[in-house]
Amino acid sequence: MTVTSLLDMHFSEDHLEDGPRALLEILKQTRAFDGCLGVQVVTDVADPAHSVAVERWESIAHDDAYRAWRAGPGASGLGHYLTEPARLTRFEDVAAL
Repeated sequence: MTVTSLLDMHFSEDHLEDGPRALLEILKQTRAFDGCLGVQVVTDVADPAHSVAVERWESIAHDDAYRAWRAGPGASGLGHYLTEPARLTRFEDVAAL
C-alpha cells in the first residue's frame, strides 16, 4: 500500500533563503531513492518559514529504508537550517477519488 509522508519544517529567520534551496538539493536524493514515487514542497502562505515536504512512497518498507539511510550515511544536515527538528507524519492511502 502506498504511503504519503509529510515532513513539517520551520526554517530559522536567518536561513529563509539558503534553507529552502538546501532542501531542494536534499530532496533530489530523496526522489532518486528506491520506492519514492514523488516529492513536492509546499510553503505556508502566511508564514514563509514554514514548509512541508510531501513524499509519496511505494510502501512503508520503502519509506522505512529511506529513513534509516537518512539517519546514517545519507544524513543531510537539514537541521542546521531549522528552528526545531522536522516533524514526520506518515499516512497510508485509504481511498483515491
